[in-house]
Amino acid sequence: MTVQSAGEVYGLLHLHPSDNIVVAIRPLAQGEIIDVGGRSITVPRVMSLGHKLALVDIAEGCDVLKYGAPIGFASSAISAGDHVHLHNLTSRYTVIEDIEGTNA
Repeated sequence: MTVQSAGEVYGLLHLHPSDNIVVAIRPLAQGEIIDVGGRSITVPRVMSLGHKLALVDIAEGCDVLKYGAPIGFASSAISAGDHVHLHNLTSRYTVIEDIEGTNA
């Protein structure tokens, strides 16, 4: 998959060229259309700062990439422009135990 170069577009931030998501850097209105690297994304609902939108279609089971690294995988198919969150993303973050054996 090839995605356009990373950078800021009014309202969205594409953090790394290989990312398949973009991040809201301001509140977004439902129906707002934002062009990102030649792709038009229609905001599906009111979105707060920091929420993620799919830049391209992401098939079920495929990695969701942020900062150029997988942050999880699609638990269901995600269409370009969809909100990417707990309902369609399974995290790859794991609990790490600190030196004393408790969860950090």
